[in-house]
Amino acid sequence: MSDHEHTGVTLFTSESVSMGHPDKVADQISDCVLDSLIGPDPMARVAVETLVTTGLVVVAGEVTVHNQAARDALGNVEDTIRDTIRKIGYVDSDCGFDYRSCGVMRAIHSQSPDISQGVTEGQGLHAEQGAGDQGLMFGFACDETEALMPMPIQLAHRLVGRLAELRERGEIKWLRPDAKSQVTVRYNDGVPTGIHAVVVSTQHSEAVLDPKRKDRMSDDARKEIITKVIRPVIERERPDFWSDSIEMHINPTGKFVVGGPHGDCGLTGRKIIVDTYGGRGRHGGGAFSGKDPTKVDRSAAYMARHIAKNIVAAELAQQCEVQLAYAIGVAKPLSVAVDCFGTSEVPRARLERMVQDIFPLKPAEIIKYLDLRRPVYLETARNGHFGRTGPGFTWEQTHRAADLRAAAGVLQAV
Repeated sequence: MSDHEHTGVTLFTSESVSMGHPDKVADQISDCVLDSLIGPDPMARVAVETLVTTGLVVVAGEVTVHNQAARDALGNVEDTIRDTIRKIGYVDSDCGFDYRSCGVMRAIHSQSPDISQGVTEGQGLHAEQGAGDQGLMFGFACDETEALMPMPIQLAHRLVGRLAELRERGEIKWLRPDAKSQVTVRYNDGVPTGIHAVVVSTQHSEAVLDPKRKDRMSDDARKEIITKVIRPVIERERPDFWSDSIEMHINPTGKFVVGGPHGDCGLTGRKIIVDTYGGRGRHGGGAFSGKDPTKVDRSAAYMARHIAKNIVAAELAQQCEVQLAYAIGVAKPLSVAVDCFGTSEVPRARLERMVQDIFPLKPAEIIKYLDLRRPVYLETARNGHFGRTGPGFTWEQTHRAADLRAAAGVLQAV
């Protein structure tokens, strides 16, 4: 399954990673630092990167704050980081990484004044607040799921979310924080018709190793993953898609005891496809975590998703991809592109004009419209930035669908 029109049976696969995956640990640390600063200082400028490895966290980047409360938060950033690691689940030194004993190094300095003048209203060459960098951002939506997300990535996110839920509640006591999932969906003429394969690799304690073969997880543990994780997730999303014929791979290497930052070095921004649409649609290349909303890599990508989702929610298309592009220091987007892959009866040029008429697209307007100057970012750094619910996920609202339908009716009558 691709974004373009296909006939016959095709397969499409997406993956997700858990909150305890080392790259996601890094993302969450970057976003917890952002939240701790933008809470007391909504105008804070933050661009923070994180590296995690065995017993070590390194946080580096650029930060500018404007009041004492934010300066105090910056001074307490080590405690903020340790608390986030604790909440992720790294609480045992046997994992090779835990919140009490890990070292925390910080290399944070102020934002470049050359960048700042392009983003600060009334400074630089332009009077309006400009984009924090050049770049292109994509948003995508389709009608495959209730959340208007592609089904493979939606199911993959739900699987790692379910693993975390069972671990945190103590229902599966041998689970550890690191995990990955992968789902292959079968399509017929572009419509999802079933699940072809599921892969779940989850870190675990030695308690569930096969007593006869210490290099593999026991069969009982594998069955527990199927009955308590995989089947409930699929049946909740699409009960008709559950089948005993689904190809299952549970910890296919055999065992997964060594994991997390001890097993792999983690870096902020290394899971951009997991963060977005699982390979459906295109990606502009910019990561999200650790960036305040003046960075259009984040805010404009959220707006592009909001636009695409509203177009699909308005039933003007079955799938939609929106591209926005910006120049650093310039407020007005350089281009706005809408592609519905042949699923819309509204001409592309008209859709693009409607988008520019209905949605605010300048960086300052996006920030205000989506209410982005508040500490909502840590939650986005796990289980995907899109297809989510909750007060922080303003870009997931579909309240402009009626405006789009009305505009489409007016335009089609011209």
